[in-house]
Amino acid sequence: MKTVQFREAVCEAMSEEMRRDETIYLIGEEVAEYNGAYKASKGMLDEFGEKRVIDAPIAELGFGGIAVGSAMNGNRPIVEYMTFNFSLVGIDQIINNAAKIRQMSGGQFNCPIVFRGPTASAGQLAATHSQAFESWYANCPGLKVIVPSNPYDAKGLLKAAIRDDDPVIFMESEQMYGDKMEIPEGEYIIPIGVADIKRKGTDVTVVSFGKIIKEAYKAADKLAEEGISIEIIDLRTVRPMDHKAILESVKKTNRLVILEEAWPFGNVSSEITFRVQEEAFDYLDAPIKRINTADTPAPYSPVLLEKWLPNSDDVIKAVKEVLYIK
Repeated sequence: MKTVQFREAVCEAMSEEMRRDETIYLIGEEVAEYNGAYKASKGMLDEFGEKRVIDAPIAELGFGGIAVGSAMNGNRPIVEYMTFNFSLVGIDQIINNAAKIRQMSGGQFNCPIVFRGPTASAGQLAATHSQAFESWYANCPGLKVIVPSNPYDAKGLLKAAIRDDDPVIFMESEQMYGDKMEIPEGEYIIPIGVADIKRKGTDVTVVSFGKIIKEAYKAADKLAEEGISIEIIDLRTVRPMDHKAILESVKKTNRLVILEEAWPFGNVSSEITFRVQEEAFDYLDAPIKRINTADTPAPYSPVLLEKWLPNSDDVIKAVKEVLYIK
């Protein structure tokens, strides 16, 4: 085992795959000469050269379209967005071309491409740089959506995403790039679409993903001191979603809380809530609780931002509500 940062796990995954397959290349803003905006491609230009690690201009629609076209013609691009907020400039290429070309061409073309970069809030970056688009992209057939919460999962899932023959949205966090964790020395791959039970428990199931899951860990530690046992499921993959893992846990605990850093209307937690009430309603001993951001654009003020974001206190409150503890 070795200890690596999240950014190093991402870099290792890309580098290992690029050594294995010459059709893979990385393109994005500042990925080459600057070693990546978050140093997630450090050293890759020196190893692979400017034809495979490509600095693009500030034109997400342009370099996204180039990558989609090259994927249709036998390459396997990795497109880095400095933040997924900027992917909105190139979303036409993702939604109308990458996600649909296999079906629209009757299977003549596929699009093995990974769009990766940070999602959701990262401190005081204000409304247009703090948005979570997991549910947006997961809503589109043809796309797979991965949101890892730690370096181990990031490396294994990114390697799986790069090898996948369909377009994958791979979402990270600016606030996780420095997170450290032990990972295996050798190669490993985590299959797409398999959730992970990060903490076993018996009283309440808490489902989450991405960096916000850390608040669930904090809440579980505090609740354990009161004798309340929390089972935490990390989705890891939003689409395809591991409904089986969620349902099995709910059938055991009979209670469900969902923690998601996203606006409350029509999000991932809405989908989970529907599926659980549809397939495990008789197992529920309390209404499902969802914890989301406030239904407003992200504020810049640190005081307001603290209120806007979900936290461990919100998780504790929701857990006690489904347990009918006052």
